[in-house]
Amino acid sequence: MHTITGRVLTAKGVKPVCPYQHKFENTYLYGAFSPINGDSFLLELPYCDTECFQFYIEELSKRNPTELKVVVLDNGAFHKAKRLIIPKNIILLFLPPYSPELNPAEKIWWQIKQEFVCKSFENIDVLSKYIGKVVRKIINPKIVKSICSFKYLLCRF
Repeated sequence: MHTITGRVLTAKGVKPVCPYQHKFENTYLYGAFSPINGDSFLLELPYCDTECFQFYIEELSKRNPTELKVVVLDNGAFHKAKRLIIPKNIILLFLPPYSPELNPAEKIWWQIKQEFVCKSFENIDVLSKYIGKVVRKIINPKIVKSICSFKYLLCRF
């Protein structure tokens, strides 16, 4: 719930004012986006850890269970935990270290984060409702395809 500050436009000589909140309560949005057909699968979960990631990939696996899903990931420790059980229809593809620009999902996350600049929230429930509103506004197949269609991914299909 910590406020993200960003750029704003104001008249010349006018200092921008934005609500600011220095409060740390967290919720995490997990997501996968298809550059091929624009499908997306997002879940808001309470932690960014191995257990929540396990739950996420199990739920992702159940969506179109006959479809093979290649999930592009950074090298987060919880992505590589030894106790993870990877479903048979999911392949985890890890990016080289320090190269988030190769992950198409980062562009989606950037779009979503822009909706949170200079905003503060009363509590975690209000934040959660706002996340849902933003996701419904931004995430649709046409936008996902336009943002995530990296040439290096599509050359195989």
